[in-house]
Amino acid sequence: MSVAKAAVWKTDWFLGVIISLLFLFSTQSDLIQSLERKAYDIGVAATDRTPSPRIAIIAIDQQSIDNIGRWPWPRDVHARMIDKLAQAQAKVVGTTIFFAEPQLDPGLVYINRLLALEQQARDQIEIAVAAAEPVAEGEVAVDPPLQAVNPLDAFSATLREAEAALNTDRQLADSMKKAGNVALPMLFLDGEPQGRPDKPLPDFVRATALTNVSGSEPLPPLTLDVSAGVIEQLGTVAAAVGHLNPSIDRDGGLRLHPLVMTHFDQFYPSLPLLIAARSLNLGVADIKVTLGESVSLARLNVATDPSLGMYSFYYRGEGGKPAFPVDSFFDVMSGKIPLDKYRDRIVLIGQTAPGIGNFYATPVSPAMSSVEVMAHGLSSILQEHFFVSPPWSVAAEFGVFLLVALYLIVLLPRLKAGLGAGITAAIFVALLATHFVLMTSQLVWLQLMLPAALLLVGHLLLTTKRFLVTERGKVKSDEQSAESNRMLALAFQGQGQLDMAWDKFRQVPLSDAVMENLYNLALDFERKRQFNKAESVFRHMAEYNPKFRDLETRVKRAKAMSETVMLGGGSGGRTNTSILEDGTVEKPMLGRYQVEKELGKGAMGVVYLGRDPKINRVVAIKTMALSQEFDEEELADVKERFFREAETAGRLNHPNIVTIFDAGEEHDLAYIAMEFLKGRDLVPQTKPGQLLPLPKVMDVVARVAEALAYAHGNQVVHRDVKPANIMYEAESDQVKVTDFGIARITDSSRTKTGMVLGTPSYMSPEQLAGKKIDGRSDLFSLGVMLFQMVCGKLPFEGDSMAQLMFRIANEAHPDIRDIRPDVPDCLSAIIDRALSKEVDARYQSGGDMAADLRTCAGNLTQSITQVDFDI
Repeated sequence: MSVAKAAVWKTDWFLGVIISLLFLFSTQSDLIQSLERKAYDIGVAATDRTPSPRIAIIAIDQQSIDNIGRWPWPRDVHARMIDKLAQAQAKVVGTTIFFAEPQLDPGLVYINRLLALEQQARDQIEIAVAAAEPVAEGEVAVDPPLQAVNPLDAFSATLREAEAALNTDRQLADSMKKAGNVALPMLFLDGEPQGRPDKPLPDFVRATALTNVSGSEPLPPLTLDVSAGVIEQLGTVAAAVGHLNPSIDRDGGLRLHPLVMTHFDQFYPSLPLLIAARSLNLGVADIKVTLGESVSLARLNVATDPSLGMYSFYYRGEGGKPAFPVDSFFDVMSGKIPLDKYRDRIVLIGQTAPGIGNFYATPVSPAMSSVEVMAHGLSSILQEHFFVSPPWSVAAEFGVFLLVALYLIVLLPRLKAGLGAGITAAIFVALLATHFVLMTSQLVWLQLMLPAALLLVGHLLLTTKRFLVTERGKVKSDEQSAESNRMLALAFQGQGQLDMAWDKFRQVPLSDAVMENLYNLALDFERKRQFNKAESVFRHMAEYNPKFRDLETRVKRAKAMSETVMLGGGSGGRTNTSILEDGTVEKPMLGRYQVEKELGKGAMGVVYLGRDPKINRVVAIKTMALSQEFDEEELADVKERFFREAETAGRLNHPNIVTIFDAGEEHDLAYIAMEFLKGRDLVPQTKPGQLLPLPKVMDVVARVAEALAYAHGNQVVHRDVKPANIMYEAESDQVKVTDFGIARITDSSRTKTGMVLGTPSYMSPEQLAGKKIDGRSDLFSLGVMLFQMVCGKLPFEGDSMAQLMFRIANEAHPDIRDIRPDVPDCLSAIIDRALSKEVDARYQSGGDMAADLRTCAGNLTQSITQVDFDI
């Protein structure tokens, strides 16, 4: 029982459950919410909508400060601006400037005192006059000396004129009353009151309380009294007074605009909401609130969050310009901006100069002035541009989270690493795409960063755990495998099978003990005069410890001896290699060619790099020790066939067929001198991960098909078309068909049937059956090569030679598009025709196949170019 419990703790699905639960409980964590807010900001910035053209901003910018004077300005300046906008017949004028305290000019204080003293003096005079003795009967009353011109009246008039000039609050109130369309801001003090308010709100504030409220949702959080209000002198003449409270997120960003706030049991609208209503000729009674759902203005409906806040839209300007037209306060005051611009418009006045107003971080700007924020919010209301989290969003978000958790718990542990990574990436992209598509097209905010983070972190932790467990097992397995390979290598070496011993030793990590084993193996190679293999062993050892014994000397000697080709065969065979007096080795000759070094093993023997000393031409020399390969009774026939094949190949003169220069016999070695090619064969280009682009594959195979068409026209069948016999040099884009060594003349007098030649995986059904073949057999082999170069797999595979031959002869090849879906239809059709079992259903000539390949490649290149152009 304890063992079973311990096993559960180690399983991938259990780790997936733990990760999912941890993420589920971290939904409201700062990290997750920060990711959600960041994704929201990116979505807002990527969304494009047209702002309301009715809104204009007059900015109290640095230019205005420099020209009008230090902030705050006397309120008569604002009065003059309101007078101008009233003259322009602006629809509504809103401002973000708080007039919370009376503005008392220092001189006005003294003027008010003098007025008070003047009034006291007048009162005293009236009292004195009333108390004077009456005039006796028969006497004529005489006016006082000052009765004619009273200096006190003149002084009083001067004082009242000065008071009117210095009382800017009254001037502003008069201008606002005359305009009749000015809306002012106030601020509520956020928080939940513990008792009753200290004093009731001013009448002009309570007049904006909403009465059309419905719904059964809990009330939004309460607010305390007004913290920054409006002086009564201005509030009583304002067209509207609304709150301008921001809702700042924990990261300092402003995304949510509270449309309605509560003061105990009353609901009060925001300033942008009141301005929007005023611009539509609506009043407070026309604002309808559905708790927890929406705020409506006649036909405009604004969806809100549960606290009656709106996720405002933030508009992007074009060409580096702001989203709304912004004019300098000074330019308007000085007449530079024509007043007709503001006719029937909503004009917002606010501070944009640094240091005199509030600035907020928004999804489209790190520092946006409060007047611009209000403009975006006001346009969002009027245009119904706002982001919403619909009622079904919570269920949808939880459903997506649950699906991701099930993927991590149930499916991912059963997938291979590559497939799992692909599916995880696809799901992650789908989550991001869903988030941004919903935001940009539907203005719907679905919070999917939690499942996205769960997906990435869960995949990373699960794959890391799997990797660590696998690596731990792999280290143990490698240690056991290394010892097994070393013991096998020593066994093969003891039996004289040096090549197999070398293969096993290469799989063993190098150590001091293994170095001793490798040194002895290299000495055994030297004893058998296989100096090139001895050099390979010594160089392998030098990567671990180049100072081991006499390794440096051994490497040089083995290299010199490997480049000294010992030609000839059979015991006691002669050699044309001689040792000079200074100990160096003279390079051997084959006919007139000087042999430089061994290049590798060919289909019929060893291939050397040679040079024609007369014309200094570099050639490749293919040799075959015929006496070692065939019995004496067969030798004459084999030699005849060897030179006949050389003669046949030599007749072929085509740019895509290797050129044969000469053929001959030296002692018991037959050789063919041919064109030396710098490129490599196409075998690497048949491996997954190294495949050539489809247009290049079709171009290379088309040139091979043209070369075969030329050979077939000269009655030559290659019989062994495969990637190893096609040389390709990428730099010069050169393609050459090589090794016509097993080709035969198809003349009836000189053709022998029944002999199977070539590589089994590439052979045609008729070639396997031992039937007489023609060029269409080569085209079948070319089709096999084309299939492999396109998808990296052979069309026919088998666990044994018999099974492979049966499948080639009887079973249809797989559809290339099942392996590589992006293969075009035309290329799939070419492969299907080339690999037809029926000879008559195949291509009848290489020219036809080449033409189809070039047409298909042209169409594919044109479609790719068209796609790039469209993009």
